[in-house]
Amino acid sequence: MDASATTPAPRLIEGLLGLPGLGRLARLLLASPFLGSGFGKLLDFPGATAEAAGLGLRPAMLVAACVILVQLGGSALFLTRRWCWLGAGLLAGFTIVATLIAHPFWQFAGLDRVRQTATFLEHMAIVGGFVAAALLVHGRPVR
Repeated sequence: MDASATTPAPRLIEGLLGLPGLGRLARLLLASPFLGSGFGKLLDFPGATAEAAGLGLRPAMLVAACVILVQLGGSALFLTRRWCWLGAGLLAGFTIVATLIAHPFWQFAGLDRVRQTATFLEHMAIVGGFVAAALLVHGRPVR
């Protein structure tokens, strides 16, 4: 049997997967935390600057502006078909860096380590979602 062969989905699932706009909706859902965060930071720039400073990032104002640009710009690109790959790359890269900074699970012990590890892995799952979405939008199989 061919290793790339897949088991056919039940008719109901095939119908759902064939719904018009489902791919765009899936990308919108995947980008929604970044859109919400980006708009929130844009509307409260002093708070965004304080957040960056609280994480030890300097110059905090420039970091906050770059975060907003990546979150909103990356999301906008990710929602297009032509530039989905670029938006996915920006958001995935941002997520990796932000997660390493904000959730260093290896520095914790006990229950805090378990929580930080779970959050870290959840963020890495989002990175995987960006990769899978970019592959699918650009006609590449997800293997």
